[in-house]
Amino acid sequence: MGCCQSKGADSKANRIARWRSTGIVALRDAKLKTFPEEVLELDRSVRTLDLTHNKLVEIPVDISKLVNMQRLILATNLIERLPINIGKLQSLKVMILDGNQITSLPDELGQLVRLEKLSISGNMLMSLPETIGSLRNLSLLNVSNNKLKYLPESVGSCFSLEELQANDNLIEELPASVCNLVHLKSLCLNNNKVSQIPPNLLKDCKALQNISLHGNPISMDQFQQMEGFQEFEARRKKKFDKQIDSNVMIGSNGLDEGVDL
Repeated sequence: MGCCQSKGADSKANRIARWRSTGIVALRDAKLKTFPEEVLELDRSVRTLDLTHNKLVEIPVDISKLVNMQRLILATNLIERLPINIGKLQSLKVMILDGNQITSLPDELGQLVRLEKLSISGNMLMSLPETIGSLRNLSLLNVSNNKLKYLPESVGSCFSLEELQANDNLIEELPASVCNLVHLKSLCLNNNKVSQIPPNLLKDCKALQNISLHGNPISMDQFQQMEGFQEFEARRKKKFDKQIDSNVMIGSNGLDEGVDL
């Protein structure tokens, strides 16, 4: 019995030593119901934490100890909310929370000023906090498959945003501030209730190469009559010509204008 316990202790000790030396804690599919205490004790050593596909219901407030963490991946759990001190994770660059049961995000989210990628698809969000506009380094925002009726006006202050995915929501219109996203390359709003988009979108978003509005009441005529449509078309075709030349496979909707005929 003592031998078995010794081996178990060695195994746990080795695992913790490995986490500490690499900075990577990966516990996918580990059937976890609670956040592992030994991870929190590593505090400043953790750079990446991946607890995908477990049964976690909450994130402990002590997660704020992991001040050097850059990647937090908690997809496919049962998480309902984020702790308000999530904003103390000032080194965080990537946060993936897809496939949980989150109904709202705290205002403190806006304190994650180094965040570059935020993916929170497949939850139950009804709104996003206005503080999201403080995420000036955010290049990817994925809020698809939620219950959003609108995007906050402050999203236009996410000046580094290149990709905005908000498919499968209840969004009726976009805030005019989206036109400030001069680095935006891809805008996906499939299966919403969008009947019109800001009239200057195609003109002002000069980097936009892909816009997808399938399953919305907006018409092709509306889209084609927008100022800047011809320039957008030229960018879109150039992008796909490059993909074809590089033998990159594209989907069946890859060469259409992004709205239903």
